[in-house]
Amino acid sequence: MGEERFGEFVLVRRHGEEGVVELVLDRPKAMNAVSTEMARSVAAACAALGGDEGVRVVVVTSTHERAFCVGADLKERNSFSDADLVRQRPVARAAYTGVLELPMPTIAAVHGFALGGGFELALSCDLIVADGTAVVGLPEVSVGVIPGGGGTQLLPRRVGAARAAELIFTARRVEAEEAYRLGLVDQLVPAGEDRSAALSLAGRIAANSPVGLRAAKRALRLGQGLDLRAGLEVEDAAWRSVAFSEDRAEGVAAFAERRVPRWPSAG
Repeated sequence: MGEERFGEFVLVRRHGEEGVVELVLDRPKAMNAVSTEMARSVAAACAALGGDEGVRVVVVTSTHERAFCVGADLKERNSFSDADLVRQRPVARAAYTGVLELPMPTIAAVHGFALGGGFELALSCDLIVADGTAVVGLPEVSVGVIPGGGGTQLLPRRVGAARAAELIFTARRVEAEEAYRLGLVDQLVPAGEDRSAALSLAGRIAANSPVGLRAAKRALRLGQGLDLRAGLEVEDAAWRSVAFSEDRAEGVAAFAERRVPRWPSAG
């Protein structure tokens, strides 16, 4: 297992040769509150992972036992002038868009608090696995701002406009069972099992064609919000990008020969 650190607060951990990589939030003294430095590190780690063809699935995890991430570092923000806040904004945005724009499937492993920007990091992933201790929410209006890491756009895409409005306008926290029932998270597991469950899911995903996975994600993301006819054109373009690939040839051959595929794109 190889590890690489990005700044003081972000760790990238590679799991063998299977193409599963953890992006670890590692600022335990602040419950992974996203400071300017941490935001830069998340963005840098995502840039490195996004350009690595050997990465098949990314799992975002936390080293804090009681929190995934509590959102923006409000202690740091309290010291900012208006000019400081303006300067920090693109840095913060780069962290959230870095996760959102990763070209391979992504999974958030959530336990404890995932609030504000912390929940937005999870929402930026394709799938969210949560354990029974999870508490999620977007409380930004309670401190005079709005969700600014993608929450106002990503949450309604998960649960619909009215449900998202209720959750954002009330700023309420949602515990694990209700979060699962409402579709705020995709898989609910017993306390302490979020990371292992997310890595297991990542392993099942990573067994598939890397080329196929990236094309499927591209079609899913680009097709959101389009009418059916336009969405089908997006799908067709993604299909054409893989239809004549070495992965497709290997996948069909492996199926015919009743063996496990050896994906050429996996190196």
